Amino acid sequence: MTDCLFCKIVEGEVPAKIVRESERALAFRDINPQAPTHVLVIPREHRPDAAALAASSPEALAEVVGLAARVAADEGIADSGYRLVFNTGAGAGQTVFHVHAHLLGGRGLNWPPG
Repeated sequence: MTDCLFCKIVEGEVPAKIVRESERALAFRDINPQAPTHVLVIPREHRPDAAALAASSPEALAEVVGLAARVAADEGIADSGYRLVFNTGAGAGQTVFHVHAHLLGGRGLNWPPG
């Protein structure tokens, strides 16, 4: 999509601090981090939310989650624990409508969030 920020990051038109990538997914640092580790993991293909990605390409969704796990290991938070969040819809706080997982860790993450 021509007006999608994350599609522009995938295409290299908008800079991002990429931490890891695979054939179908890309991980980069959030510009407004909410935890010491806050990385966004996106599929390279555009889908508006996690449900749409799961319906159209479950393999791509699995690659997003797998890449997030590799980033967590790279960041040293895999053993201490991390949160992987998919916001779906404006009411849940989604502001960019290209599915993305927030990988959060590096500090205690209380439940419920917020």
